[in-house]
Parts: sequence; structure tokens; C-alpha cells
Amino acid sequence: MVSSNFYLLFGVTVFMVAFGLVMVLSSSSVGSEIDDSSSFSVFFRQGTYALIGIPLLLVASRLPSTFWKRSAWLVLAGGCVLQLLVIATPLGVTVNGNRNWLQLGPIPALQPSELIKVGVVLWLGMFLAKKQHRITQFSHTLIPTVLVLGSSIILVALGGDLGTTVILIMMVLGGLFFAGIPLRHLVLLTAVSATIAILTALSRPNRVTRILSFLHPATADYSGSGWQIQNGYFALGDGGIFGVGLGNSKAKWSWLPAVDTDFIFAVIGEELGLIGACVVLLLIVVLGVAFLRIIRATPDPFARVVTASIMVWIIGQALVNIAVVLGLVPVLGVPLPLISAGGTALISSLLAIGIVLSLSRETDSLLITQSGANMLRRPAERSTGR
Repeated sequence: MVSSNFYLLFGVTVFMVAFGLVMVLSSSSVGSEIDDSSSFSVFFRQGTYALIGIPLLLVASRLPSTFWKRSAWLVLAGGCVLQLLVIATPLGVTVNGNRNWLQLGPIPALQPSELIKVGVVLWLGMFLAKKQHRITQFSHTLIPTVLVLGSSIILVALGGDLGTTVILIMMVLGGLFFAGIPLRHLVLLTAVSATIAILTALSRPNRVTRILSFLHPATADYSGSGWQIQNGYFALGDGGIFGVGLGNSKAKWSWLPAVDTDFIFAVIGEELGLIGACVVLLLIVVLGVAFLRIIRATPDPFARVVTASIMVWIIGQALVNIAVVLGLVPVLGVPLPLISAGGTALISSLLAIGIVLSLSRETDSLLITQSGANMLRRPAERSTGR
């Protein structure tokens, strides 16, 4: 028997995937026709990934926490090895200046950094659960975490994927916070991480151009660095309150780059209007509430840290994606989780949510067992006159 938390998280996840498939079909139809002579090619590909990801979620939800603890090192090491192949061998593929894809023969290009995300949350949960009695000791918790997970994040940063690097840092900080690490340690790590992220952002001319376009949008080159964000504004503005109607976007007619991935929220705002955009925000809020309820219910530090890290991953990445489209932060190139096109990202997100569901199921079983034991204990106490 599982609680309402399980069904709430599962239900909103499946709904977001279904909604995402509709929006991927709408936003990618023109580009698919131009590239593949079929308006449905991206949609069919994304649908295939969803058909893989949903059963994977269900399988993951049935596995015990002991399996995930044992798998932590293997998953993290596997992701790092694949990322090394990306940055150090000809198998790596560069897209938009970022070398973060792996091409293995006829297999569609994979993004190993998504597997590293799963490895990071599992390793962090496993390690901090073991060190729970020494969580306040700098040398026993923070230094090993920085050495192991910092190395993994550096591998992603070497590929040039600043967006994923930022999300990984947020995940680690979120997991440490919910594990109960002293605030002074967390502030120190945050300051160091922010400094490294800023230096990384300034290390490439194209990133500096993005930052300058964000800081000075009025003077940005509309035909160059300001093209994507300005056309994102136009798409949102055209949508108004009720939108121009599903499938009627003008931005998808080669006006807005990454229209079915990083900037799909702009098409949602254009076609479904402010109401549709608010529905997406509401779904993200409900997803966050489901995560928080699971965190509050579990007494297990492993489950708490893993769920918190995945919550920061999914919710944090969604908010960053939307903030980019709204012009609140510079363009980072992260997709909208569960909604944007992208096979590796969708499968890894569904796997991560499946892990949370398995931990929620285990927590529910534990609480039911404890409740039954308490009910049996009370009659025994009464019979002895207590």
C-alpha cells in the first residue's frame, strides 16, 4: 500500500510528459519538415523515449533503497567514464559550442552528463547517510564530497556545458542543505562554487557575449546575440492571455532557435497564452509539493538527501529554463524537464523520479509496519495494567 504522495508525484509526472509530447509535436513540426521531410519525426523520437522512460520509472519505483545505495558508485563512475569519452576522444560531438554528446555508432547521440546527475544524487545520499553522525565535521563530509563530486562536475564543465554544470552544483548544495550540514560550511561552498561558475562563464567569448546581451538587452545585436531572446519575447507577447491557439505559433517558423528544447516555454506562452504558461508553473509547484511531502515523511537520511537533490534538479532546472525565456538570467541552454524534446534528459529525469517513488514506497511500508506494531503493543500494555 502506498500513500497519496506516491500517486501525486506519479500522476503529475505522467501528465507533464503527455503535455510535453503535445507541445513537442506543435513546436517541432516545421523544423522536422525542413530537416527530415516529416512533421512528426521529432515527435515520434520523443514518444519513443517516453515509451522507454515511463516503464523504466515503474521498474525503478519497485526497487529497494539497498539497490540504489549499492549502485551509487557504479552509476557515477559509469557516467564519468562516458563523459571522458566525450571530451577526450573523437566519439564526442560538439553542438552549439558545447562538447557534451557521445556518438556510439548507430545509437542516437547520448548526453553522459545526464547519467552523472543520477550518479551524483545516489552517491551524495549514500555518502551523507553513512556520515550522518559526523555531518558537522568539515574533513569527514565536505572535503570528500568536493573531491568526488567536484571531479565529476569538472568533467562536465570541460565539455563546455555551463548550464548542466550550474544545475549539478545546485543539486549538491541542495542535498547538503537537507542533510543538515552546518550553514557556515554551506555558505563557504556556495561562494567557492559561484566564483568558479563565474570564471567558467567568462572563459569563452560566446558566453561573454550572452552575458553582455543579458545585461544590456537594448543594445544587443538583434541579428546576432540578441536574436533568440528577443524572438522569445515576441512569442510570449503574441500569446497574450489566451494564446494564438495550439499549433498556430509563428516563432516555430525558423524564427526562434531551440524552439522545441530550451525555448519551448516561449511556444507554450505563444500558443496557450498566459493561462497555459501559468498551468506549467502550477504543475512545477505541484511537483515540488510532492517532493517536499516525501522528504517530510521519510525518517531515512538516504531517502531525504536523494529526494532533495532530485527535487533541486527537476524544479531548479525548470525555473532556470523559464527564467532564461523571461530574460531573468542569461541563456544557459538547459531544457524544461519532462516537457522539452531530448531523449537522454527525459529518460534520466523519469529514472530519477522513479528512484524517489521507490523511496516513497519504502517509507510508506515502514510507517504502516510501525503503525501496526503500535496497535498491537497497546492491548498488551493494557493487559499488564500499564
